[in-house]
Amino acid sequence: MNKALETKLQTLPKEPGVYFHKDASGEIIYVGKAAVLRNRVRQYFQASRNRDPKTEALVAEITDTDWMVVESELEALFLEAEMIRRYMPRYNILLRDDKAMSYIRIDYDSDYPTVTTTRRPLDDGARYFGPYFSTYGIRQALKLLRRIFPFATRRIPGQKRATLHYHLGLDPGLEEGKTSLEDYRKNLRKLIAVIEGKRPSILKEIERDMQRAAKAHEFEAAAKLRNQLVALQNLGKQVIFSDKEFLDISKDHALTELVDLLSLDGFPRRIEGYDISHMQGTNVVASMVVFTNGVSDKGEYRKFKTRKEHNNDFFNMHETIARRLSEKHIQEWGKPNLIVIDGGKGQLDAAIRARNEVGQTAIPFIGLAKREEQIVIQKDMSNVSLHIPTMHTLGGFATESDDFILVNIPHSTNVIKLLQRIRDESHRFAVTYHSVLKVKQQTSSLLDEIPTIGPATRKKLIRQFGSVRGVMQASDRELEAAIGKKKMLAIKQHLPVAQKNRE
Repeated sequence: MNKALETKLQTLPKEPGVYFHKDASGEIIYVGKAAVLRNRVRQYFQASRNRDPKTEALVAEITDTDWMVVESELEALFLEAEMIRRYMPRYNILLRDDKAMSYIRIDYDSDYPTVTTTRRPLDDGARYFGPYFSTYGIRQALKLLRRIFPFATRRIPGQKRATLHYHLGLDPGLEEGKTSLEDYRKNLRKLIAVIEGKRPSILKEIERDMQRAAKAHEFEAAAKLRNQLVALQNLGKQVIFSDKEFLDISKDHALTELVDLLSLDGFPRRIEGYDISHMQGTNVVASMVVFTNGVSDKGEYRKFKTRKEHNNDFFNMHETIARRLSEKHIQEWGKPNLIVIDGGKGQLDAAIRARNEVGQTAIPFIGLAKREEQIVIQKDMSNVSLHIPTMHTLGGFATESDDFILVNIPHSTNVIKLLQRIRDESHRFAVTYHSVLKVKQQTSSLLDEIPTIGPATRKKLIRQFGSVRGVMQASDRELEAAIGKKKMLAIKQHLPVAQKNRE
């Protein structure tokens, strides 16, 4: 930590807020929230803390830190999400798993609006807010906000009476008409405004409505608004994430276990995973997935279509690794620190032979056998060596063959979970690409082979006549009305020929 930053950190406030870590160029590389800014930000620079490698990589780049003070943890939670969307700091992407992100879903336009959380937003007409990197924090926030702005979380089929949540003041009670849909949506608009960081304006609106109701002698409504106003003002005193914010950025110590278990020279910042997918040797594809600092880095994923259709996974893996480690791709994509092969001894042996043939022997390789989740290590490798004490500490054991060591580690360990994520992701990516090619081949049309008939015309014909068979059965007049005489003549001339060639 430089002197200027050390001096600046002495002025950190004790209030909640959002902080911005910057690198030497002034770029914001990480945005975080804090219940107490002074404690949370200083935590990064405590040398005595046992930081994981992901946090270590971040701290090494920090040269400056700024912060914004807010009134409550709730506002810090929502502001953090807004700042991450605005600046897209690279460490917020690399240091977090996609599964950790949550969204608030509000189907405002439904005849029975609900408020829920989800990990994957859909194109379903609902309104989504996020992503939020603290699932615990967002659930705590909604729990508090529900007391102020009652909302339904699900619709129970056949429910005709107000639920228990209504009697607890947490649900609008639409089933019995306790609240009209119009008033409920008005309430949801206030909730949305608070989520969007507009709490001060909502406080003023509620206060204005309360005074108006009192003047109109609507004392019950005024009392309800008063309670809502006080509860919203007291949000600053509520604990939402508190000590949970003091956890390390990553609780996953898998990289440390991996380095110790395999006796690697250093933390593998870039791990690549490979898998092969095909259907009896057709549409053979390979996937390359990348995990940076232990987290999937989807922008770095690559896919390969093998040059030969071959029903031999060893051959296909050899070709894929040879292409990946070519000088051209090393320059374009960089060099991996560790490669994980989806498969056992045969696939790993083929991959290592390809690596050696292209002269990249310094890159460590391991395999993960599918059935028993065994880590497969080739014997006598200079850059990978099984560390027996670490294996025993993790509760594992090893068996040996002539050329390989099969390491059995409990599936509950961090290192196996990490390798499983890499393997599963490489398998998913390969199968997805293979499926795309297979569907494309299956849906290729006889119309593709006819000159002058482009994608737009093909789409128009299929939409109007339903299928290629429908086009073939259409009369000359129908075709001419749809696409013109010139293209109609081309179809009549070439379609029988194309059909015969297919047969």
